[in-house]
Amino acid sequence: MQAARKLSTPAQPSEQGGAGAVAIAMFCVLLVSYVLMAADRYLFPVLAADVRRAFGFSLRNTGLLATIFTLGLGIAGLPTGYLLSRFSRKTVLLIGIAIFSGATALTTVAAGFVSMLVCLAAQGIGMSMLATSMFALAANYFSRNRAAAIGSVNVCYGIGGFLGPFLAGILRTDYGTWHAPMLAFGAFGFVMIVAISATVRPWFSETQHASKTLADSGGASTLANRNTVILTILSLIHGLSMYGFLGLYPTFLRENLHYSPADAGTVIGFFGIGALTSIGGGWLGDRFSPKLVLSGSLLSIAVLGYLFFQPSLSMLTRETLTCLYGIAGSAVLYVNLAGYHVKALRRSHSGRGSGMFVTSLYGGAAFGGYLLGALATPYGWLRASEIEISLLCLVGAVLALAIRPREMSL
Repeated sequence: MQAARKLSTPAQPSEQGGAGAVAIAMFCVLLVSYVLMAADRYLFPVLAADVRRAFGFSLRNTGLLATIFTLGLGIAGLPTGYLLSRFSRKTVLLIGIAIFSGATALTTVAAGFVSMLVCLAAQGIGMSMLATSMFALAANYFSRNRAAAIGSVNVCYGIGGFLGPFLAGILRTDYGTWHAPMLAFGAFGFVMIVAISATVRPWFSETQHASKTLADSGGASTLANRNTVILTILSLIHGLSMYGFLGLYPTFLRENLHYSPADAGTVIGFFGIGALTSIGGGWLGDRFSPKLVLSGSLLSIAVLGYLFFQPSLSMLTRETLTCLYGIAGSAVLYVNLAGYHVKALRRSHSGRGSGMFVTSLYGGAAFGGYLLGALATPYGWLRASEIEISLLCLVGAVLALAIRPREMSL
């Protein structure tokens, strides 16, 4: 299969007239699929209170369901890196969209906890295939500003992060059932498969421009190196803390503060608004020391973790804090963890770097909601957040100081 793929390698974009504008147009089509993927991530957390009432799930099991898709993301990260060396990025990306969109729709026919868990975990497998393909494509096509390129992808995460919970709340209210958002977003995924199949050409999606025109300069030749090990631990910490918050904060708002589905969706959607600054976050990562960027963002999140679950805050204050978390946690920390994982390795190993990032971050994220729910049950929401978000991020901020930037690729 690999041989067949290489035999059909088309001309590079630089060899085709007007290819720059066409490439941007195709990249925009792919970015719409990333918006959809980001939106799908937020559907269940906004609807979790409804699902909990319908099935009688405990808080910790509801938290596990809200973040279990990240287990699929984590498990599939490294295997997707392998698939990308055997199949075209476009093929892997399309299969990923089909898996997560189909799984989203199938949650509406789940009979109980186990079948719901399987659907949501499968959702994450498809998301991993899309995310890893997009990171690898961006890192190669925009080789000289890789963190900023990944930041542009993450801007679409921000758009989806806002639209997903916002539209989920509206559809839930208008149709009176949590099934409506799941079915609507699942169907749109198959619309995107048709659009990508018809518009995205192999000369763009399969380009190896960076690895062919730029020699390996710096970076490790194996995943077993100091920087990758530290970045993997930081990714685990960030995944655990961030998705504990994203998975259960809407449930806290709805059950403890009696927010409506639309209001809870609006508050959590401001995380996506903050993520819209991702290009700026990537710019910081390209120009400043990884120690400063990672430690500073982790310290900021530690402070936010203490503030989120204070009971007397207004809705506006909660929206502001959630937006700040989107900036620190998504635009800066998420984007640059992804970029530094790639930079920790030689250019020719960019697929392995993005795969390790996806696996480590989402492997930790899978249990973020479960842990927060388990801590909140005996200790309360505030103490649970202090442990899972504030304390963990403080540990990560110290660990980030041990990174060696001079050993990263140029």
